[in-house]
Amino acid sequence: MDDMERLRDLVLEKSFRYGYFTLSSGMESLYYFDGRLTTLWPEGASLVGKKFFEILKDTGIDAVGGPTLGADAIVASVALVSHLEGKPIPAFIVRKEAKKHGAQRHVEGHFPEGGTIAIVDDVITTGGSILRAIEVVEAAGCKVGKVVVLLDRNQGGSDKIREQGYDFAALLSADEKGNVTFGLEL
Repeated sequence: MDDMERLRDLVLEKSFRYGYFTLSSGMESLYYFDGRLTTLWPEGASLVGKKFFEILKDTGIDAVGGPTLGADAIVASVALVSHLEGKPIPAFIVRKEAKKHGAQRHVEGHFPEGGTIAIVDDVITTGGSILRAIEVVEAAGCKVGKVVVLLDRNQGGSDKIREQGYDFAALLSADEKGNVTFGLEL
């Protein structure tokens, strides 16, 4: 079994729940996906870090980040794998809103103002959280060179990202019933 097959199996085992759910977008779904249950699992963190790094390593990005909480474990895994591979990619997290105290940052971590960055997340449905993260980093002068997610629910979000001119990739893809296929061949 190769890494992508193992990642898909792990995602199905750890992150999928079937039934009737209302998503944060207000949409109804026959399954719930919680990517953190894969990305915070030791083997999942390793596989996700490796696969995201494979996608990002030759894109010329200066850092990788995304919206908290879905991107937190992913960016840490990518930073670790990139270090082990000798091509370090620093990481950052985009808060839902700027802190009201301390340095009052909207972005935490190693954020290269004016650089080219990748935005990552565990899942995309309507694209709202990813588009908000893009808005924050672009307002700080960064260019988004790549957007990558673990799972595309195929409910319009990836289309919105592409329509706005961003280079988008998903490791896995799901249909409305929660059947999972590979989004990329790596």
